[in-house]
Amino acid sequence: MEHLVEILVPIACGCVLPIMIIWLIIREKMNETNQRSQIVLAAIEKNPEMDIEELMKKISPKPRLLKEKLLTKLLWGSLATMLGIGMIVSHLYVSIFYNSTSPLGFIGIVLLPIGIAFLISYFIGKKMLAKEIEAEEQQLTAQASNK
Repeated sequence: MEHLVEILVPIACGCVLPIMIIWLIIREKMNETNQRSQIVLAAIEKNPEMDIEELMKKISPKPRLLKEKLLTKLLWGSLATMLGIGMIVSHLYVSIFYNSTSPLGFIGIVLLPIGIAFLISYFIGKKMLAKEIEAEEQQLTAQASNK
């Protein structure tokens, strides 16, 4: 029985869990799309002369700005780097003072380069997209002043 559990747990964590997460994300997006379409159909039934394009702009999710995307990369990069460093340090502490091993060090070794990659992506993206970010900000201020 223990041998079966040793086989099923990694399969569940490695295969079933990612498939379930992807399925839930896709299902959520489909539900959001269905809700938007139901709102549009109800609006058309009540007022057939309504401007559908304007209504769709109002109920559709706003696209994220470049600056927001870059700040998200900075957030995840900082978080993953700090967690990686913390896990490696805790692994070293446990192995030195308690003469035992912990899986935290291995997880930290994986998280550290992921965090560093996010941080590198942030700094390179910030440098390369500086003009586009500035143009977006000017466009937003122009739109705000027109309202």
